[in-house]
Amino acid sequence: MKQIKKLSDTEMELMEVIWACDPPVTSSELLRIFLKRDKTWKAQTISTFLSRLVDKGLLKATRIGRTNHYAPCLSQKAYKLWETENVLDALYEGSVKNMISALYDGDKLSDEDISELKQWFSGK
Repeated sequence: MKQIKKLSDTEMELMEVIWACDPPVTSSELLRIFLKRDKTWKAQTISTFLSRLVDKGLLKATRIGRTNHYAPCLSQKAYKLWETENVLDALYEGSVKNMISALYDGDKLSDEDISELKQWFSGK
């Protein structure tokens, strides 16, 4: 697999739909899904984003006849773990404690969040 690269917001939106589908998926199927969500993208727009996702190592394209079929190269969980590790390394020196401390100091953790974290950690 190619090295993973960070996704733009639009690429992430597209990948979330692909992860939710039963792969492989075609660009026509994706256009229909986004049309139901009131997102009217042109076929070329979808094709451009799909090509970028292949280049970034997130999708594998298989040509069947005249149509490309796309399947994820890694799971949504694996991508989110990769993103989390990047944020952790870049902003918190790789320390989960530093990240949680920043969230606590910034009043982003409620008492309920703290209680749930304590319970989760005690179960590990």
